Amino acid sequence: MGVVVLDGSTVRAFVADEAAFQKGVDERFAALDLNGDGVLSRAELRRAMETFRLVETHFGVDVVTPPDQIAALYDSIFELFDCDRSGTVDRDEFRAEMRRIMLAIADGLGSSPIQIAIEDADGQSFLKQAADLEAAKIAASMSATPAAN
Repeated sequence: MGVVVLDGSTVRAFVADEAAFQKGVDERFAALDLNGDGVLSRAELRRAMETFRLVETHFGVDVVTPPDQIAALYDSIFELFDCDRSGTVDRDEFRAEMRRIMLAIADGLGSSPIQIAIEDADGQSFLKQAADLEAAKIAASMSATPAAN
């Protein structure tokens, strides 16, 4: 688990950096595409969403959610990603929805920096990647600035 400091502009800059964003999303997509067929099935996307424990906790306290409600939630999430209603999510659909999600997170964060604890065992957290990108840019600009005598 790591702690990052970021705000909405950090997340927006990550999304705007097409190369960094695409690399991050494509790596996540490849990790989720368990059978390597180039698309995400409903089951593959659900498995990923289950790792977020969206419905199993409420402010850190475990709760019991009826299975039909859980299935309905994951089905509705899948429908958001499956823009062409093909029954699978291709890389472009995944990228587009992740872009929307990240920009919504940026809107929610606003301009006040906050600390966020991120569980990032596989190194693929988009928020951590956003913070790392900003830190790399700051470090590069500092090394390019001549030291004052």
